[in-house]
Amino acid sequence: MEAPMRLSGLYQPRNPLFWMAMALNALSAMLAWIVQNRELQAWAALVLGGFALANAVVGSWLAWRLLRDAPTRPKSED
Repeated sequence: MEAPMRLSGLYQPRNPLFWMAMALNALSAMLAWIVQNRELQAWAALVLGGFALANAVVGSWLAWRLLRDAPTRPKSED
């Protein structure tokens, strides 16, 4: 039986996947804010919205990989 995933596995500041996921999720939030708060033509709103969705999907996939490949804690030596 596989061990359950722990949310603490998301926080891995030494793992480059962690920083890529953070950057992509911040970028998708910024793009979504621009689409909602700026007067854009329909094609520009669709393009930016598509980028925001793609960034959210890739960022979520990276977060899932961080959870799945969470580092194991070293065994304490007695």
